[in-house]
Amino acid sequence: MEEKKFQPYVPADKVMPEFTVVSIVLGAILAIVFGGANAYLGLRVGMTVSASIPAAVISMGVIRKILRRDSILENNMVQTIGSAGESVAAGAIFTLPALFMWAKEGMGNAPGLVEIGLIALCGGVLGVLMMIPLRSALIVKEHGVLAYPEGQACAEVLIAGEEGGAKASTVFSGLGIAAVYKFIADGLKIFPSEITYDISAYKGSGVGIDVLPALAGVGYICGAKVSSYLFAGGILGWLVIMPLMVLFGGDAIMFPVTDMTINELVAANGVSALWSNYLRYIGAGAVACGGVLSLIKSLPLIVRTFKDAMGDYGKGRTVSTLRTEQDIPMKVVLLGVLLVAIVLWLVPAIPLNLFTALIVIVFGFFFATVSSRMVGLIGSSNNPVSGMAIATLLISTMLLKATGTVGIEGMTAAIVIGGIICVIAAIAGDTSQDLKTGFLVGATPKKQQIGELIGVAVSSVAIGAILYLLSMAWGGYGSNDLPAPQAMLMKMIVEGVMGGNLPWNMVFAGVFIAIVVEVLGIPVLPFAIGLYLPIYLSVPMMLGGALRWFLEKRKYASEKDKNDTVQSGVLYSSGLIAGEGIVGILLAVLAIIPAGMSDEGVALYVSDKINISEGFSIGNIALPSSCSPSISSPPRTARRSNSCFFPSRAVYFGMQPGLGYYP
Repeated sequence: MEEKKFQPYVPADKVMPEFTVVSIVLGAILAIVFGGANAYLGLRVGMTVSASIPAAVISMGVIRKILRRDSILENNMVQTIGSAGESVAAGAIFTLPALFMWAKEGMGNAPGLVEIGLIALCGGVLGVLMMIPLRSALIVKEHGVLAYPEGQACAEVLIAGEEGGAKASTVFSGLGIAAVYKFIADGLKIFPSEITYDISAYKGSGVGIDVLPALAGVGYICGAKVSSYLFAGGILGWLVIMPLMVLFGGDAIMFPVTDMTINELVAANGVSALWSNYLRYIGAGAVACGGVLSLIKSLPLIVRTFKDAMGDYGKGRTVSTLRTEQDIPMKVVLLGVLLVAIVLWLVPAIPLNLFTALIVIVFGFFFATVSSRMVGLIGSSNNPVSGMAIATLLISTMLLKATGTVGIEGMTAAIVIGGIICVIAAIAGDTSQDLKTGFLVGATPKKQQIGELIGVAVSSVAIGAILYLLSMAWGGYGSNDLPAPQAMLMKMIVEGVMGGNLPWNMVFAGVFIAIVVEVLGIPVLPFAIGLYLPIYLSVPMMLGGALRWFLEKRKYASEKDKNDTVQSGVLYSSGLIAGEGIVGILLAVLAIIPAGMSDEGVALYVSDKINISEGFSIGNIALPSSCSPSISSPPRTARRSNSCFFPSRAVYFGMQPGLGYYP
């Protein structure tokens, strides 16, 4: 089989420094730093950025240049541990601030540091453990099928740093260009990084593009097929479903998220408001159904992998003697899952009982599987973790209500369940990417898995303090300075289910769309993700995929020339992803460093100081007086520099909504 022929960069019979004190300490520090930066970023603008590649680059700088140590596996361990902080932060901030908001409204108490830490720890540990039995199925057996683009990119960065030469120059040229471009676009804000266009002649429709290069790089690595499925989902949502909403329901208030009619909503906020208030629920239903169908199709392979692992253990021998094939033993995995379930059930700090603890375990394994496969298809930066959290909240809140657990008690339990599941999905996706990187460079899976658990533990201890510090510094969650958009959405969903006013018709519409797509033979999961995500994210991915298709279809003098050209594109795309990720982290850090007060008495930060869009911006040249800065404003961005190029068109330019983990 093909996977047996694959040879990693470091052969299985070669032993070199990997799980060392240096890698653990440096990885733990980066886990806290990236966790804090992403917590702030996600609470401000509803996005996080992947930390694997930035952590790898920092590791190479510290270990290779400063400490003069030379081990690619040690560098890989640092990024494995360090990236866990971002995933834990993403899962926590997209759900748990809802508890703070209810406390602010006089409904219950804010969660304590111990409660937050245990929720994050339990979710993180489950995410790692539940991914372990999937490694052989998804990483090894489907090597060459599932791209894991950011895992590949991280591996290419590590290998390029190790080898130097042409490969390194290709990777780092892409890295440098993307870094400079993103800093100019999202740091200095000289020109827009996102453009959307509301098509006035076709009411309710819109198109757009995120003009940052990383998504095009992801599309190139994924290829034309996967990119086209995503794009098709976006077309169905933005050019079919949303116009039909306006055509047939323009005067209707379809859902009490807003007191506006659809026509009023579009007139005030642009067509993107249709996506945020309505289409996301259809997309969430499609993603949930796609996840179920994907799990059903993957179940025989998962069961076979699990059976083989348990059978081998029962015979008293390890699964493999090869270093690169060793996982944490299945017995330890099962005992770990059981222990976490008991903690969820019996520890007073966590407001769950036996029934809700079982819900967490069942949903956790399901979404760990779905998340692991999704990041293999489209990368962790586009992994709709919040969509999985929404599906969890819908079902768990419904079950709690049906069993008589209502009011603030039921809503708190639902958010805690959603928070744990969100962390599970985020960590499972991150672990998958890290294990893919390790698979390519020749790391020891068992040591990586232990590293992930260390990163989870460190991040879980820190995340509670980070949440409290940010809340106190910015006037609480739900404020203008700290809107916590994802947590606000989760809060509204739980309240909607408990109050009986959730748009189940939209959720089920998404479910049945996914079923039709599956029947037609189209891979449902990437299509459903495209329906859930805003179209301006799938467009650049489609362009990247189309470029790879073009390069693959061109005539070449030899097959070697073709392979070299396509592979150079993969290396360059890896650099694009890396450069944008590094600068994304830098901008997040700059956004929390104080830099004085404005004349109006508003606190300023370094990110405000470097923003020169008010003095000079390409997007503001010849700006017509009638152009409103609020036109077509996407729901999850803050402190944008908005402008228009075309007086007759509704065009929005602003900051990337990102989705790093997590639209």
